[in-house]
Amino acid sequence: MLAALPVVKAAGVVKTLPLGAAAPDFALPGVEGRTHRLADYADAKLLVIVFTCNHCPTAQYYEDRLKAVARDYREKGVALVAISPNDPAAVRPDELGYADLGDSLEEMKIRARDAGFNFPYLLGGGEHEAVALAYGPVATPHAFVFDADRRLRYVGRIDDAERVQYVKSHDLRNALDALLVGKEPPVTQTKVVGCSTKWSDKRAGVAQFWERVKQEPVSVTPVDVDGLRALRANHHSADEPGRLRLVNVWATWCGPCVTEFPELMMMNLQYRGRDFELVTVAAQYPDEQPEVLRFLQRQHASNRNLIFGDRDKFALMEAFDAEWSGALPFTVLIDPEGRVVYRREGAIEPLALKREIVKQLNARKPW
Repeated sequence: MLAALPVVKAAGVVKTLPLGAAAPDFALPGVEGRTHRLADYADAKLLVIVFTCNHCPTAQYYEDRLKAVARDYREKGVALVAISPNDPAAVRPDELGYADLGDSLEEMKIRARDAGFNFPYLLGGGEHEAVALAYGPVATPHAFVFDADRRLRYVGRIDDAERVQYVKSHDLRNALDALLVGKEPPVTQTKVVGCSTKWSDKRAGVAQFWERVKQEPVSVTPVDVDGLRALRANHHSADEPGRLRLVNVWATWCGPCVTEFPELMMMNLQYRGRDFELVTVAAQYPDEQPEVLRFLQRQHASNRNLIFGDRDKFALMEAFDAEWSGALPFTVLIDPEGRVVYRREGAIEPLALKREIVKQLNARKPW
């Protein structure tokens, strides 16, 4: 059960821990499987606590910089601990558009492993929310620096630009350098930029999101040979941005197809706010359209859905992809230039596919 919200969150406003305040105690689960406590870091000259998370693109920008801080200052007696303040159940699918992972502890373990985190990564949201609220991070990332007496001496941003090539002020490093030689940091508090903290009271917004999804219309349209060729080509006009297109060919009688379908629906909800579209193609006879539609409606599949519009399945298969053997499910990711960047016969590997989607989408955004 969630702990009662303390007074630091009044009328929906979170109060950030003030300068000079003592570090609030904690006992939080870490990604390596043990509980971490504030007392575990008693020997550190300085303690840096950074509230960050998996899903926020701003937080992702800073992962390498945090690893560098942890590495560069460890021998100087500085301990860095990362805490995710988000309630995993308070994050809407459409807030995961820049992420391959959500904010659950299990997903944090994957992130820490694959990103090579060299610092503890703890879950401070959900049932542990009282801890995060005691610190009061308003966005991810949000850094807190405590001195040897565990009094807050710096709170704010890591530096002054998400894009590393534009950084002019290394505020976190400046604070550490000053405190290590007994001086006051040149700047003690700044504003932060990033994704808002997903406190547990945002769960209501998640429920509302799913109610809206259930109300979205679902349809299925027959497609012929020419339509499948066009689908595969992924052409777009010169005056509109190209879209990354995920095509899944499936059937209601295909067990793996039915099993993986909810994963595809979640990907659609995650990434459809970007230059992305999901198209499903039912490899079934035209007279099976009512059965296909009923399945799609149960799945709330409001994306674009097609069904073979001819009884000659082999001609349709050849028109879409000559390299496809015919095994279902069949999934391809096509970039805006018409190149296949992911092809899979058989069940998808959801994490691998999401990582390819994020990689392709991010490659086309400004940096």
